Amino acid sequence: MAPPPHRHLLLLLLLPLVLLGGAPAGADDLVSELQSLRARSPSGVIHLTDTSVTRFLSAPSARRSYSVLVFFDAASLHSKPDLHLPQLRTEFALLSASFLAHNPDSGDLFFADIEFAESQHSFHQFGVNSLPHVRLIRPEHAILSGSEQMDQSHFARLADSMAEFIESRTGLEVGPIVRPPFLSRNQIILLGILFLISIPFMIKRIIDGETLLHDRRVWMAGALFVYFFSVSGGMYGIIRHTPMFLTDRADPNKLVFFYQGSGMQLGAEGFAVGFLYTLVGLMIAGVTHLLVKVESLQTQRFALLAVMAIGWWAVRKVIYLDNWKTGYSIHTFFPSSWR
Repeated sequence: MAPPPHRHLLLLLLLPLVLLGGAPAGADDLVSELQSLRARSPSGVIHLTDTSVTRFLSAPSARRSYSVLVFFDAASLHSKPDLHLPQLRTEFALLSASFLAHNPDSGDLFFADIEFAESQHSFHQFGVNSLPHVRLIRPEHAILSGSEQMDQSHFARLADSMAEFIESRTGLEVGPIVRPPFLSRNQIILLGILFLISIPFMIKRIIDGETLLHDRRVWMAGALFVYFFSVSGGMYGIIRHTPMFLTDRADPNKLVFFYQGSGMQLGAEGFAVGFLYTLVGLMIAGVTHLLVKVESLQTQRFALLAVMAIGWWAVRKVIYLDNWKTGYSIHTFFPSSWR
């Protein structure tokens, strides 16, 4: 029995809707979906899995008009301090939140992360075999393995250097990194109340001369800290956000504490040289202020020889490190009458 004519008409009306629902998503649809996922994340970082990687990153270039910066993470490796994955993940979230704050309606760049335990296939597609690892997928990248990897040097200053990488590769402006305040509003109010309560007690201790500012040991420790902080390049490390050490590219399980070359200084090598400087300074202070009060002449001679030996070793080590790092060598000069 043939179906009634009105059923044929109904099928003809529903056919375009069925075809439209089964058609692949266009570029605008993908951007809208990503913007919706980004809005659900506090930092704007979209969490991707193997399925969403196929949908948003493996789509043909004609339907992908946006770029995606992907952070590859592995929760099982967060306990390894040499990788700094939790810190880098936090900085990546700050980068994403800062870009979103300055570009709230942008559909040109998105930030995403992929976790190894649940998306091993995606790691394999990108060819990721070591962490930390960040990739930039632009519209012209036809295959995932052909996307651009962020160099290790762009992790040196954390979110700031990552922003420079994005701006140089995409032409988009990230803007200043927006970092959360050190203290919250409630913490500041609590500290203010405690300070007001302590004012009478502070005044009494100042009048009695019983504060830390009246203790000579505090001033001595402060002077030593300022000296060590100065000669170790501590301020340089704070301004440049230099890492304490790096991971060896040839062997990820090996750490690099001394970087050869004058273009970069690690925090560990600055502290090592600063320790040698401080050691020599403390020995000279001990000889001029303490050793002269010792009555035993034999003790004075032995201590002075030890100070000379340790001082010679420390100075020699500083000269060696400087020559190894910069190539500069110190020359010895003698009076012409000695020749």
